[in-house]
Amino acid sequence: MNASEIARIQSYLRAKFGAPAIEVRARANKDDSAEVYLGDEFIAVIFKDDEEGDVSYDFNMAILEIDLPEQPDA
Repeated sequence: MNASEIARIQSYLRAKFGAPAIEVRARANKDDSAEVYLGDEFIAVIFKDDEEGDVSYDFNMAILEIDLPEQPDA
């Protein structure tokens, strides 16, 4: 992804999630994806899909179970 695409995606994510701390960064040696950070924390990868001129972006975020809050007793 080029710098213009990254800037547009970053602007979209900041507005959509109401999180001005979101930063989208280019990946070294990759032109089909970018990394998403919330502050200093890596949170996701965005992959570009260009299917016959129809461009879309796939936001891929893994959530580790150990990062989830404890479930309250029922």
